[in-house]
Amino acid sequence: MIKEKVEELLYQALNQREDLFLIEVTVGGDNSIRIVLDGDHAVTLNDCMEISRAVEHNLDREEQDFSLEVTSAGATAPLRLPRQYQKHVGRNLKVKTNDDTIEGKLSEVNETGVTLTWKSREPKPVGKGKHTVQKEETISFAAIREAKVVLKF
Repeated sequence: MIKEKVEELLYQALNQREDLFLIEVTVGGDNSIRIVLDGDHAVTLNDCMEISRAVEHNLDREEQDFSLEVTSAGATAPLRLPRQYQKHVGRNLKVKTNDDTIEGKLSEVNETGVTLTWKSREPKPVGKGKHTVQKEETISFAAIREAKVVLKF
């Protein structure tokens, strides 16, 4: 009951903010509500407060007690939706598929998947030693088990 009401209020609020989108909404047995958002750009504290108010001010605490947490998808959180990839073009990603783990720069995103590029040291085709080769792989969203942005400090 409360989850449906929260989702309805959430979608109404997100319809006003097309740059934000829902990653996850969970409601615990103790009516603890957790909403995780992401955006086409950065998600600010004000964005979280705006969505929190839109939900909280339309729920009646007299009818049902609850706690509410609205947060952004963290920098280290896995990318879950195709829409999340676009803002990370140019950054390094670590992508796990059923067959492999690839780390490379996200160079392209389209409707069906992503393209990663990276440099690799490989043996020369002729002679001794190694040379640097530019590699590229296109991975469909369906094949991605987990993808995370690689943070460099």
